[in-house]
Order: sequence, then structure tokens, then C-alpha cells
Amino acid sequence: MRKLAFFAGFFAALPLAAQQPAPPPPTGEQPKLEAPKMAEPEPEVAKPKPAPVAKPKAAVTPDAGGGKVVEEIIARVNNEIITKSEYDKALASAEEDAKQECENRCTPQQLQSMSDERKKSALRDLIDQSLLVQRGKDLSISVETDVIKQLDQIRIQNKLADMDALENAVKSQGVNWEDFKNNIRNHLITQKVIGQEVGSHITIAESDAKKFYEDHKAEFIGPESVALAEIVVSTEGKKESELPDLKKKAETARKRVDDGEDFGEIAKRMSDGTTKDQGGYLGAYKRGELAKQIEDKVFSMKRKQLTDVMETKQGYLILEVLEHYDEGQQSYEKVKDKIMNQLYEERVQPALKKYLETLREQSYVIIKPAYVEAAGGGGNSEIQEVSATPEQEKAKKGEKGPRKWYFPLKRSKPS
Repeated sequence: MRKLAFFAGFFAALPLAAQQPAPPPPTGEQPKLEAPKMAEPEPEVAKPKPAPVAKPKAAVTPDAGGGKVVEEIIARVNNEIITKSEYDKALASAEEDAKQECENRCTPQQLQSMSDERKKSALRDLIDQSLLVQRGKDLSISVETDVIKQLDQIRIQNKLADMDALENAVKSQGVNWEDFKNNIRNHLITQKVIGQEVGSHITIAESDAKKFYEDHKAEFIGPESVALAEIVVSTEGKKESELPDLKKKAETARKRVDDGEDFGEIAKRMSDGTTKDQGGYLGAYKRGELAKQIEDKVFSMKRKQLTDVMETKQGYLILEVLEHYDEGQQSYEKVKDKIMNQLYEERVQPALKKYLETLREQSYVIIKPAYVEAAGGGGNSEIQEVSATPEQEKAKKGEKGPRKWYFPLKRSKPS
């Protein structure tokens, strides 16, 4: 069985905190979209890369105090801990991410350099993610409904019959089911925190976008192309008797868009495709990159026009032309949203970095001496072997300052 679609680390979530980007003109080869009644596969949208999933499975070894060490703790972030096994998982994930990004295009030296660079930030990313998740809890952010939706999306992507099948598939890869769900939960919380605490404070002036366009006009010259979004009502594994109802569902979805509802929102609610979470967005396609029957149809359409419900091998398909780019110089209006999103991403990175610095200043982060360099240095570097008691007395007296929590160096149990 192929590897399940896991979720990327919280930095990969940054574009989701921005306003919804407009579809850009094509810059590379796109997957071919299936023609109606043809047996070609539906285009695949790039799946998220693996994120570290904690597997508390460390070897049990004797402790000097007579107990047994269950897990080596390498860092503490307020009242949360980061273990050696979590760090090892993050390192392995960093290496896997580098391989996926290279996709056989890099030399061994380039791959090694990319992998080493990602590993350098692995522990710092774990610390920062812990800070963001804790901040999300402070803000009472709940993502339970989204967790269920994400799990179901993973199930669909991996063509599994039900949630029990997904759970069994996760366990077959040696991953604890609760850890898997918690990893998704934490990822969604960090997305919302970044959007609420950082992204919401960033605005892009129209004048900045126009200046960028004038300064980079050469980047907006290209061939004729169309950007597409889809709604798919899947018929895979369905009985013949179910098909009329499924077709009616697709026709209802199309009618709701015709009646004025947003295509992206309908896609999120009603589509079975792997693109539903991004509002059905497929990508931008040049001539020759689509099946002929679909190409002839969509290249004759204008912006915001819909196809009829088309029957494909995978199910009933509706396409919306998000944008129709003419050959040559693209107008400012057609690339405005793309420019806005690019400027947003450029500004959100330093803003997020500053926000994380503030969180660290307001928190108590201690790192085991051997791992200080891996965490980027700075802060309190020694894990203190004291009793697990928060500084409640200071809180009672009304003293302000960072939340400081002290824990034993090792989690242990009696022998």
C-alpha cells in the first residue's frame, strides 16, 4: 500500500493564512485532466508531505534513581515536553521532505545539502509548533470538526472504504492512531493561530501591487491558458442503482453555483475530489495539457463560466474557468490577486518570525545542553532536576512575567 497522505509542518501552512490566491498562469507542466467517458486517471493534486508524528516507543532502560527511563526529554516548552523520539522523527521527516522536493532532479551533494539544512531547523520547528499550539489553546481555538474533515479527505485520497480502514492503514505503518489524529489537530491549530495572530494584521496596498506589476511585467508574459476548479461527485465503488442520485447531486451543486453561491464553497461542501479543501482549485493549463474534449470546451469559455455536468470514469465532473489568460502580456487585473498573495507571503514570514520571538520571550523554554545548538541556541539551556511544581506562589502575589514550569529531568517509573 502506498504511503498515506500526512500533513506538512506548520510553516507549510502559511499560504493558507493569506487571502485566497488567484490562479496564476501556468509555469510548468500540469497533470492532464480526464476527458468525459475516457479511462485516463483524474489529475492528482500534490499531496501534503509527512509531518513528524510522535511515537512514544523508546527503549526502557534503568535509571540511576532506581526507576526506569521511559523517554529522554530534550526540551521543555512551558508545561509541554519534546522527547528524543519526536526529534528523531522530525529529522527523518526532514530527510524525506528533501528527497520529495528533489524528485531525482538533484545531485547527491545537493540532496545532502538540502537535507542537512532542513535538519538544522527540526528542533526549533518542534519548539515553535509547541508554542503555537499552546497559544491556540489559550485562545480557545477548536478544530475538531476540521480534524474529522481532514481524516475523511485522507481516507478518500487513499481510496479506503471507511474510517476503520484508515485507522488500520495508519497502524500498519507503525504509527499510533491517536498520535496521527493529534498531529493533524496541532497542524490545524497552528494554521488558525498564524492566520489570526499574524496574517490578519498584514494588509497589501493597491499601490504596492501595481508597483510590483510595473517592476516585473516580464514575469507576466505567457501563452494562452485557463485556470480551472472542479467539483467531483465520485461514482467509484457505487452500484448502478446509486448513479441517478449521484448525478442529481452534481446537478444540484451546479445549480447552486448558477443561483449565485460561491463555487469554491460548494466544492468544499459537496465535492469528493482531492481538491475540495482548496475550493476545487486544479491549476492553470496551457493548450495541449488537457484532454482534447475538455480543452476544446474550456478554452472557448470565459471567466467564471461553468461546464455542464460531465460523466467521467471517476464520477460526475463540473469545471469552472477561474481565469482565461490571453497569449502575451497579462493585464494587471488578471494577475492582481497573484501579486497580492506573493506580497503577502513575503511579509508574513518576517512577521511570523517576530511573533514567535515574542512567544518565546513570554514562555519558559529549556533545552538539554547537548541539543542547544540544534535548537538555534539562546534561552535557558539547562534542564533542571527539580520537583514538578509551577510557580504558583508568584502568581498568587500578582507578579507578572513568563509562565515558568519546572519538571524532573526524566520521566520515570518505579522499578
